Order: sequence, then structure tokens, then C-alpha cells
Amino acid sequence: MQAMSILTYKDIDRSLLEAIPNPTGQAYEIKTKIPEFTFLGVKEQPDFAAIYLTFYPGKKIIELRSLKHYVFQLRNTVVSYERLINIFYDDLMAVYEPERLRIVMICNPRGGISSKLTIDSDWKARGGKENFNDWQRVEDEWDITM
Repeated sequence: MQAMSILTYKDIDRSLLEAIPNPTGQAYEIKTKIPEFTFLGVKEQPDFAAIYLTFYPGKKIIELRSLKHYVFQLRNTVVSYERLINIFYDDLMAVYEPERLRIVMICNPRGGISSKLTIDSDWKARGGKENFNDWQRVEDEWDITM
């Protein structure tokens, strides 16, 4: 039996992501849930999370099969979830150039502690214009139902 090779965050391959043309120039929102997001934590132990993408397309939209392949490569990738959400964000922004991208990553408990990470391209801290105000609401609930 062949051993799996362990990758690091430097090996994450953005080229797996493919875009398809946006079929309309009209404004709309695409929500995507990745309920079985898995990767290896910094101690090479499996980490599990649910990812929620809120995507306001520009000229391109996400080709979901390629997103699945991109996510699948992470199963053998050693990376902290803080670094991972930033790489994931940068890759999606670079490939799809959306009007807006929001990523919420809810990590399963590890050692009795859970984490929720969020990045939104609308934030001024991320170069956004703060055109949308839905992220400004306080969210205490971690379970998101779509």
C-alpha cells in the first residue's frame, strides 16, 4: 500500500479552480455550502469544517466541479485554519474577481474548542467599500442552515 504524500499550504494549487462566464449582467447572490471541508491541522491531525460562501459574481462564476477538486486537495494539506481561510479567499478572489465574496468557516471542536472564522471582501480592512451592511449585524449563532 502506497503512503499518501503530505502537502503544505505552499502546495495548494489555485489552477484547479475554473470559471465559467456569468450568464447575466444583473446583480444576484450565489450561496454555496461545503459541509465536509477537511484538511490536516498543524499537528497533521484531520480538521473538519463547514464552509459557507456568499458570492456576488462579476463576469465569472464558480464552476462547482473545479471547486470540489480544489477542496479535495486540502485533505492531505497541513495548514492552520487561520492561514487556510486566507489562502482560500485569495485564490477565489484572484480566479473569479467577484463583486463580493464572504467566507464563513465553522471548525468542528478540537480539544473541546470550536472556532468560527469570517472574511468579507466588503470590509474596508480588506480593501472593500462597505457597500453591504449585512455583515455588520452581530451573529451569536454558529449553526447556519441553508
